Amino acid sequence: MLFRRGIIRDEYELTSELIQRPGSGGDLPQSGEFNPFPVARRVNSFQSVAMDDDMEGGNLGLYQERLRTFPNMRSKPYTPLIFRLLMRINSRVLLVLLLFGLGALFYIGASTSPIIVFVYSVCISSFLVSIYLAKWVLSKDEGPPEMVQISEAIRDGAEGFFRTQYGTISKMAGLLALVILSIYLLRSTTPQQEASGIGRATSAYITVASFLLGALCSGVAGYVGMWVSVRANVRVSSAARRSAREALQIAVRAGGFSALVVVGMAVIGIAILYATFYVWLGVDSTSAMKVTDLPLLLVGYGFGASFVALFAQLGGGIYTKAADVGADLVGKVEQGIPEDDPRNPAVIADLVGDNVGDCAARGADLFESIAAEIISAMILGGTMAQRCKIEDPSGFILFPLVVHSFDLVISSVGIFSIRNTRESGVISVLEDPMAILEKGYSVTIFLAVLTFGLSTRWMLYTEQAPTAWLNFALCGLVGIITAYIFVWITKYYTDYKHEPVRTLALASSTGHGTNIIAGVSLGLESTALPVLVISVSIISAFWLGRTSGLVDESGSPTGGLFGTAVATMGMLSTAAYVLTMDMFGPIADNAGGIVEMSQQPESVREITDVLDAVGNTTKATTKGFAIGSAALASFLLFSAYMDEVGSFAHVPFHQVDIAIPEVFVGGLLGSMLIFLFSAWACSAVGRSAQEVVNEVRRQFIERPGIMEYKEKPDYGRCVSIVASASLREMIKPGALAIISPIVVGIVFRVLGYYTDQPLLGAKVVASMLMFATVSGILMALFLNTAGGAWDNAKKYIETGALGGKGSDCHKAAVTGDTVGDPFKDTAGPSIHVLIKMLATITLVMAPIFL
Repeated sequence: MLFRRGIIRDEYELTSELIQRPGSGGDLPQSGEFNPFPVARRVNSFQSVAMDDDMEGGNLGLYQERLRTFPNMRSKPYTPLIFRLLMRINSRVLLVLLLFGLGALFYIGASTSPIIVFVYSVCISSFLVSIYLAKWVLSKDEGPPEMVQISEAIRDGAEGFFRTQYGTISKMAGLLALVILSIYLLRSTTPQQEASGIGRATSAYITVASFLLGALCSGVAGYVGMWVSVRANVRVSSAARRSAREALQIAVRAGGFSALVVVGMAVIGIAILYATFYVWLGVDSTSAMKVTDLPLLLVGYGFGASFVALFAQLGGGIYTKAADVGADLVGKVEQGIPEDDPRNPAVIADLVGDNVGDCAARGADLFESIAAEIISAMILGGTMAQRCKIEDPSGFILFPLVVHSFDLVISSVGIFSIRNTRESGVISVLEDPMAILEKGYSVTIFLAVLTFGLSTRWMLYTEQAPTAWLNFALCGLVGIITAYIFVWITKYYTDYKHEPVRTLALASSTGHGTNIIAGVSLGLESTALPVLVISVSIISAFWLGRTSGLVDESGSPTGGLFGTAVATMGMLSTAAYVLTMDMFGPIADNAGGIVEMSQQPESVREITDVLDAVGNTTKATTKGFAIGSAALASFLLFSAYMDEVGSFAHVPFHQVDIAIPEVFVGGLLGSMLIFLFSAWACSAVGRSAQEVVNEVRRQFIERPGIMEYKEKPDYGRCVSIVASASLREMIKPGALAIISPIVVGIVFRVLGYYTDQPLLGAKVVASMLMFATVSGILMALFLNTAGGAWDNAKKYIETGALGGKGSDCHKAAVTGDTVGDPFKDTAGPSIHVLIKMLATITLVMAPIFL
């Protein structure tokens, strides 16, 4: 590929002039017009070959004369209310308010701890870096008009659904906040709260405020993920016409912008809450709350983040997979047209789904993961410091904030390490995008090891156990290695360069049934290695923490649980870069759809297909990473729940005996909850997809000219169907997740009252949480890996293997991919959010189980 950028620019300007020239046959649609097809479509086999030759030789004239216009579905640009209000304020006044806010923030931070000031500084710096990345991405060209029109249609659909979905979630969050307020106003208080003078009302308002702030920040994280994806997709499409490396770099930096904002918000949100409560409650002053008890006030923040993340993942997952399944079943299988073909009425809904399901939902998901891990580690750090009588416990409490602050720094380095190395004006040779992303990840991992060791020496050194920090540094190393192995295992099972996916593709050659059998068996097999890795990491970290030298008043070692918490922090110490790789996937997928719909040359589609296949792998690895971190975080939250119950009950609560029939039943109910939730999530996708299939079939029957480009499909109808169906279907499984532990706890509390077992409700809920976590980890691993493998087996065949596109083998692979869609993008991701939400909701609702 030897043509230069100047040629592309000249041809693009010539084409734009031709499209806009009156009487040229290519006028853009006026207001109210809807013309999604080429005015002049001159494609035959000879011209297709000539097109490829022109692409190689630098002559785009033949291709660029193919005039195409697409619907401008955009009614009016949408700007969130907060931004509209800010834009009305005078810029100087806004600057003064900003400086005043930052000054107040740093003043409160300085009154709390110098560590908080450090965290603030790093987070604000990361926001400035993310702004630079956003400006860099938005400075890239959007390509020809037909690409822009498709992108605007996707943007309009995504923003419309986001507004409606989060409007529904906000109403449910408000109702749940009232429930939490009522419970906390009626509950008993802990001895620590009584000693510090914090009454029921203060505790209630603090928890509700934390819950609402966590929900708000989670919603903003989701919006940030969607905002960048709907603007970066068309720029990646345009860059793919010039260079694979440039397209890769734009997608990575767009994902990096979202990742830095999401992680930075999670860290600074908790830091602000901690500092505000510290100053407001006069912590560590005479007759006031101890700093070691302060992290328990932050639990509501994690619950709010979990609540929004669950519904965002459910609604977005149902949306994206219902549209995808409907588009594939009718378009690919029945009509035999390519993926993202503009003749398919469901294609816009499918592309919208990538943004609301994979970007917005994943942003809220990772925000919740980091928030839950930080809060649980702070609680355990404070508890251990209190038991060991450590003179200055702030280091153990604030350690998670420092780790994730360094995460922002090292992930930024990893993002900027992926550079566009092609010579000026010349298209680079197509490189392996996965290898490039892995190099950036290796850089991030190396820096994570260094900064984690520095953090442990700085924050966890104590005279009582001078070498304890080294043990905890090794715990962090265990977590980092666990994360790396998880990424490698998931890549092995989902990347078509490796044997499992190729074997699955080969099974497609003997039919649809053998494809399904091979995919299910692959998913089941893929649970073994991750579980072994998690088991080894938990035991290793617990042992390292236990032998750190920290002991309580009776001389018993107490660092085991905190060692596990440190391992969890190590696993998430590269979260920003991992989220970057995850966001890369849907952006690349959208870019491929825009290229296909705008009928770009095959060589451009080849570049976006490679990026899309890599994106499927990175999405799968991120889900594996999230499942591993969810397992460790849930273990920590479970330990915090037991401590909380012990505080309220005024008796030790360290063990749960499953030999007690009621407790065993609680475990069964927890496992059943995972299976029932998965069933409802998958059936929600199935029912919604049926509506899409019926609509697409109807349009093909009633408008036969669609296949000949003589009639236009109604894209908006499919978008409307999927949006309403997904909002309707997300309520039942979400309500199941929230209500189940509360109902079980209350029922068995009443039963315990009449059978003289005062802690029965708390024990049954603990058993339910344990079994749900174990079952959920296995189920999520199975669903995510099987779905990802089915998808990439199809893409492997589409590269030309085993007969290529349109073959019977390909049709069988499409069936497998269709089955796997609700697995990997709806049920699987929702389950690991579910198990963390179960842990946080039991922690918040612990008083009503006693």
